[in-house]
Amino acid sequence: MQTTATAPTAASPPLRLDADRLSDRLALRLGQMIESGQLAPGDRLPTEQQLASTHGVSRTVVREAVHQLKSRALVSSRQGSGVFVSPKPTHQALAFDPSVLESVDAVVHVVEVRRVLEGEIAALAAERASRSHIAALRRSLKAIDAAVAAGQDGVAEDLEFHRVIGESAGNPQFRLLLGFLEQYLRAAMRITRGNEARRQDFMEAVQEEHRAIVEAIAARDPVAARHHALQHLIRGEDRLIEGGVISPAIRPRRGPSKSPKQRKAP
Repeated sequence: MQTTATAPTAASPPLRLDADRLSDRLALRLGQMIESGQLAPGDRLPTEQQLASTHGVSRTVVREAVHQLKSRALVSSRQGSGVFVSPKPTHQALAFDPSVLESVDAVVHVVEVRRVLEGEIAALAAERASRSHIAALRRSLKAIDAAVAAGQDGVAEDLEFHRVIGESAGNPQFRLLLGFLEQYLRAAMRITRGNEARRQDFMEAVQEEHRAIVEAIAARDPVAARHHALQHLIRGEDRLIEGGVISPAIRPRRGPSKSPKQRKAP
């Protein structure tokens, strides 16, 4: 029989979430409730407003958290009915150690995962992106700049930029995989963007790197797109080291990366 999950009563008020990484922490909490059976398959989640009130967060935070749960196939939407807990999958879902959300050093591990994925995704995007995808990428760049100009961290806009690249690759599995990784990417990106916001030269470099990726995709140049996507992540690590956020000792040595023109030269 289908049931509706109710919000905790006043007799047992839920713990309020910290100000940092609200959507990640809410997604983690709701995910644990689903995995423990507190929320069973077929249960309807409380409404956005109920979840926001119960956990002391905004409805935007709730939407981001539910998006993460959907990307992990833990919940699904039914038009006009709400969001419901999905049946337990036959196979074990992919999961990372939650401690990656707490460790600054673990940011490098997440960046390495991104580097493996996003270089090839950008290359495929250069081969497959439609005009509407490229237009969406250009809008994403403007949204990042607008967020920064308004004094915001630009994390949500930056994630949307990379999400559009994933969609441009024309493979829905990339969209699902990146959706799962967002809960970890968001934590890492807050650290990287927070570090970059302290220096104008860092911010300008990030803008240039983003634009180089978009222009390579727009030019249908997969070699350049792969190169610029990888360089963006490598230089992000360099900025973390230069900013004193991480130690260079935790990053493996790498030789200098050649540009596409250098690799093509005889």
